[in-house]
Amino acid sequence: MLKTSLLAALLLTGFSGMPSVWAADAAPLATVAVQSSGNAGAERMSFDGVVEAVRQSTLSAQVAGAIVALNVKAGDRVRAGQELLRIDARAASQNTAATVAQVEAARATLNVSSKEYERQKQLFQKQYISQSALDRAQAQFQASQAQMQALQAQSDAAHTQSRFFVINAPYAGVVSEVPVALGDMAMPGAPLMTLYDPAALRVSAPVPPGTVTSGPAAAIQLEIPGLAQALMAPKSATLLPQVDAATHTAQLRLALPDSLTGATPGMFARVWLPASGVGKTASTSERLYVSASAVVRRAEMTGLYVVNDKGLPMLRQVRLGRAAGERIEVLSGVEKGEKVAVDPQAAAKVR
Repeated sequence: MLKTSLLAALLLTGFSGMPSVWAADAAPLATVAVQSSGNAGAERMSFDGVVEAVRQSTLSAQVAGAIVALNVKAGDRVRAGQELLRIDARAASQNTAATVAQVEAARATLNVSSKEYERQKQLFQKQYISQSALDRAQAQFQASQAQMQALQAQSDAAHTQSRFFVINAPYAGVVSEVPVALGDMAMPGAPLMTLYDPAALRVSAPVPPGTVTSGPAAAIQLEIPGLAQALMAPKSATLLPQVDAATHTAQLRLALPDSLTGATPGMFARVWLPASGVGKTASTSERLYVSASAVVRRAEMTGLYVVNDKGLPMLRQVRLGRAAGERIEVLSGVEKGEKVAVDPQAAAKVR
């Protein structure tokens, strides 16, 4: 009985001491508040954009037929006038040969009619034939002449149509997409390949319609994170005079500098505009920053552990901007004053 009481006392003592040990091991989660840069009158605001080609063409066929030659693939550089694709033109070639033969036959008939008309004129001058006979010879000659012209026009049309079976490059550029393969059936209007000119690229970004672009282009800066982090000035800036009814934004087009290499259509770009030129409300807006160490990157997701009302960290997806030293700008996803975990690994273990 004494041993049982002693064992129970030891167990109670051990279990009563364990919560104090756990409480000592659970250190408080280090957090930091989302900071604000204050008035953004002298700051810049960023807008997402995309690189696009000034000249980009989707080539298609004007006639139907099987593809018998495919001379390029995606990524190839081509010169102006180079043959890219050929469609089976055997039926068109036979039609062209038939029209040529018809033209030759009409030319022979016209030659006979012309000589007959000349003979009839000589006979009429000698009063060997009547006026009606001369008129019939003249009508026959004119009919042969008209038929010759009609068949010649058909032959020219057949020759022109025969050129539709060959697709040539309209300008020097790069083939970006070839959605067809050898042996596929080409149909009129169906896309066969896409070509763009790499010598003329631009960045297009939706911006508020009040954006000021009448000043120098150097006041606007852009970056392409896929190439380099350095900011660059565009060659020119154009704000299209049309506002999208759904998004209430206008398209800002910035010509990329000639010295930039490696850019291709479809790449992500970021446009930086002076906040004073982005509408009246931009001067009172604020830019939010967090510590760079608090950012969580998992595959294509970028987020922060935001502490909720119950003190638990919850992973929230955010969109980031430029880094400024140990801080990084948060474009969306959090609000000023919210608490975020400084150590994402420690926050992930909290349950």
